[in-house]
Amino acid sequence: MKLPTPNDSDRGQVGIGTLIIFIALVLVAAVAAGVLVNTAGELQTRASDTGSDAQTQVSNQIDVVSATGDTTDSSDTVTGQVRNVTLVVKKSPGSDPIDLRDATIEYTSADNSSTLVYADTADPSNFTTNNVTTTGTVLDNTRDRIEIEIDLPNELEEDESAELKIVDQSGATTTYGIDVPEVLNKKYIPV
Repeated sequence: MKLPTPNDSDRGQVGIGTLIIFIALVLVAAVAAGVLVNTAGELQTRASDTGSDAQTQVSNQIDVVSATGDTTDSSDTVTGQVRNVTLVVKKSPGSDPIDLRDATIEYTSADNSSTLVYADTADPSNFTTNNVTTTGTVLDNTRDRIEIEIDLPNELEEDESAELKIVDQSGATTTYGIDVPEVLNKKYIPV
């Protein structure tokens, strides 16, 4: 039995087939690499945006410097209730400028829960601001101080408490607790 001997033309056909398979594999790998690169780019963009949003929400904080409550009624008589609260605020170090016109204040007590928005005059559904060391409603640097005046949606009696959540334009939240003293005998009291 005589085995066929390969000739030069047979070897060339095997080489071309292998080359075609190799080129097909390279093309498939290139397409897969392109998909991976695009996906990685999209994920990087999303991660960067999420990181920036998270950093803004963590770093944009409002610091409450002081807080007082007014215990007088319309005839300037001291009552046993806190009717409005004045907060002196500043922005924390590293924060972007904070515009209080775009902020909301979430008021929560045992009897009431409401969201207050900025207005030119304070009432039980709005808060207003007064300038202390800056003009306008924007806290540009840490030296700026602005008073936030809040007419409480419900009066707080002696020894009651409430919570204020100040949410700025970036979504960062500052929580401040109001604790009314057991005895109210002054016009303005620290809360």
